[in-house]
Amino acid sequence: MKQQFTIGDKAVYPVHGVAEVVAMEMRDIGGSQTNVYILKIIETGLKIMVPTANAGTVGLRDLIGSKQVKEVYAILKSRDVPRDTQTWNRRYREYMEKIKTGSIFEIAEVLRDLSVLRATKDLSFGERRMLESARTLLVKEIAFAKSSTEDKVAAEIDAMFAKAAA
Repeated sequence: MKQQFTIGDKAVYPVHGVAEVVAMEMRDIGGSQTNVYILKIIETGLKIMVPTANAGTVGLRDLIGSKQVKEVYAILKSRDVPRDTQTWNRRYREYMEKIKTGSIFEIAEVLRDLSVLRATKDLSFGERRMLESARTLLVKEIAFAKSSTEDKVAAEIDAMFAKAAA
């Protein structure tokens, strides 16, 4: 996994999603000069500064490739979801931890589990927001990985769960 990004590269920043490296600068952090990436989150326009030395530690990573897209789709299509007996707030915390890892596979599991759960019972407000957040993160990254449109990817993902709801 490369950690050396250049200006114009797309990268994934945990929780926020796909970002573009818009600049690399030298900044004074804690009294020492540090190289930083200036990232612009594509979804929100938010700018984030990440020290280049900490890029891996904070979870900044490359976009997935087409091989990983197949793995994500396999996770989404799998329906061997464990029967969930946890309270919604415990489930929420567990899913939030998965999203914070920045791993597209963990995010796919969250989307799958919540989508399957939604077919059998009403989700809490927090769970519905998390479901939407996980869906947005996946759609954005997969659209970039496949050089496709977000609408096309969203339709593919929604179709996987339309069968589950039917």
